[in-house]
Amino acid sequence: MRWDLLVRGGSAVTPAGVVRADIAVADGRIAEVALEITGTATETIDATGCHVLPGVVDPHVHFNDPGRADWEGFETGSTAFAAGGGTLFVDMPLNASPPTLDAASFDAKLAAARGAARTDYALYGGLVPGNVDRLPELAERGVAGFKAFMSGSGIDDFHAADDATLWQGMKVAGELGLPVLVHAENDAITAALAREAVAAGRTGIRDYLASRPVVAEVEAIGRAIALAADAGCPLHIVHVSSGAGVAIVAEARAKGVEVTCETCPHYLVLTDDDVERIGAAAKCAPPLRSPAVQAELWQRVLAGEIQFVASDHSPAPASMKQSKNFFEVWGGIAGVQATLGLVLEEGHRQRGLPLADVVRLTSRGAVERFRLGERGRIEPGCVADLAIVDLGHAAPLAASDLHDRHRLSPYVGRTLRGRVRRTLVRGRTVFADGTPVGPAIGELVRPEPRPREARA
Repeated sequence: MRWDLLVRGGSAVTPAGVVRADIAVADGRIAEVALEITGTATETIDATGCHVLPGVVDPHVHFNDPGRADWEGFETGSTAFAAGGGTLFVDMPLNASPPTLDAASFDAKLAAARGAARTDYALYGGLVPGNVDRLPELAERGVAGFKAFMSGSGIDDFHAADDATLWQGMKVAGELGLPVLVHAENDAITAALAREAVAAGRTGIRDYLASRPVVAEVEAIGRAIALAADAGCPLHIVHVSSGAGVAIVAEARAKGVEVTCETCPHYLVLTDDDVERIGAAAKCAPPLRSPAVQAELWQRVLAGEIQFVASDHSPAPASMKQSKNFFEVWGGIAGVQATLGLVLEEGHRQRGLPLADVVRLTSRGAVERFRLGERGRIEPGCVADLAIVDLGHAAPLAASDLHDRHRLSPYVGRTLRGRVRRTLVRGRTVFADGTPVGPAIGELVRPEPRPREARA
């Protein structure tokens, strides 16, 4: 037998456990996983001493293309992603200009991604006041879901969805069989606290953190769940920052509501004290929380109540991260390259998170939630998206290691576990030993159809 690719001698993290195995690839898919595969191959990779994991799937990035590629862009963003073992990302509809709100803007984003994205990708559409009737055309184009903000997005051309818009959009999304994703913060609370602080001249880091309390997140999550349950819409809560927020999702799931949630590496490894130490590179919304809130969040992660970890990579030029008024600083954390290394270090090594759960949190969970095909598993028939990782390697992240456009990461200096030796998309190497390899080969991935009985 002659294969396209043989990955030999690695420890494969499979659904059946971690096994020493060779992996044969044909036509971009895994053809066989066995101890010693016979035959030859066009290419052979020696993975001895390394673990072979499903490639990272990051369902929450802002690469800001088209229109704001100076903030990031598909080329640099996807290269950084591949450097961290990433093989499929899902790009958010805002920060690009125009935002992805109809078929024409979807086509513009797709044109920007083609020939620039090093890895495969999927795209979300937006849900804003005035575009509910455009959701069907976005679904026809192949969006993976619809993103809405329950508070201000920070972008003038992507407005927050009021409750009526959100509920109406959820009804349409439910009929289309696609999830609505929400940034869940109570705008009335956060906006009022921000106005009061600024009016009083309280514009420091702690003042900003105090303006976005946990209760604003908790209230908005509960409201979104109530609207989605009534509308018959799959719901996903992005970047949950608190254990209390996750608890509401878990309770609703136990009652039969189709709702999931994600958290981000920054909520798991950084705290409010780190914002004071790091500064603008660590500003985000919801903000980083206290060590006690972080501990509660980790409890929920370890209990399996969070479906996946996403980077929420949201970079901006350094000029937008500089102001004495912390409310005016652009809020967004750049971290698309570090997700796997942080989960391996903080979760696997320090907290005993099994490698199977690492895979669920960094790959398979997002694939299953957004129906992104046969990915996230190392077994015959699955797409050969692989990350070959030396788990024995651990080192502090240096700015010179980064491949995103601005290299303004709050994780610089933090230990990442596992050096990514090679990243393969559909069996083709796109990154190896610190260097991008070959041309950009990324392709659009459309979600698989949702079974009609699941929409009832």
